[in-house]
Amino acid sequence: MDEEVLVVPYPLHPVMNCSYSPYYGDTLVCLPNGNGADYIVSPVNSPGAGRYYSWPVGMIIDHYTGAINVTQSEPGMKYMIGFVKQGSTDTCLTPLIVTGMSYMDSVHVLSDNQNTSSPYFNADPNLFSACASGNCQIDINGQVTNKNIAINKTTGVIDLQKTLDQGAFGLNPVNGDYIEVTLSYKINDGCTKGVQKMKLKFMYFNSKAQIDVALINEVLSKQASIRGGNTNTSYKPRPPLIIITRYN
Repeated sequence: MDEEVLVVPYPLHPVMNCSYSPYYGDTLVCLPNGNGADYIVSPVNSPGAGRYYSWPVGMIIDHYTGAINVTQSEPGMKYMIGFVKQGSTDTCLTPLIVTGMSYMDSVHVLSDNQNTSSPYFNADPNLFSACASGNCQIDINGQVTNKNIAINKTTGVIDLQKTLDQGAFGLNPVNGDYIEVTLSYKINDGCTKGVQKMKLKFMYFNSKAQIDVALINEVLSKQASIRGGNTNTSYKPRPPLIIITRYN
């Protein structure tokens, strides 16, 4: 499988619903095996010869066959699969969601009681219910809690005040201090049976006013992209950035 990560600009004039658009059997792809083997999905139709691309960054796709390595792709994201048929210049788009969880890029002001960060599921920022009843296994290998991040191991909700109090950024954190961790989890919803992973980045500032404007704009841009289902950029959505501040 050609797993080269090929970053190309999103097409200026993409075409939806082409007669030869690749179709993967559903718009939501689960990870059904739990045996460690890579799970590969391919188009179930025959689009013909051409080249395949994907947006945003995070999907591992064979650019000649359209085969997707679901195991190695970033989970919990919505992608657009682009197909350029041989002899054509049109880029035909097919949406595809890889099941999984994520967190919203965000700034939390603890003095305003913005004390928690909750996961959302299957690229839908309004879908919080997959682990709400406590039926998930979160931080399976303990890497997140070992970094003093206070995460609920059945719901995935992160207590940001407790994370700060536990010294995740050290005894005397300074503006811009950050930590990165890899979260291992399993959603017991009957869709994905394997353990999934995602990276998370936490950053500290004493007050929101001390955060660089460019960083604030980056967070807002990512929020808009996620909420709008907008995948027409080449930005890298992983890891989600969760900024913790004491004051506004």
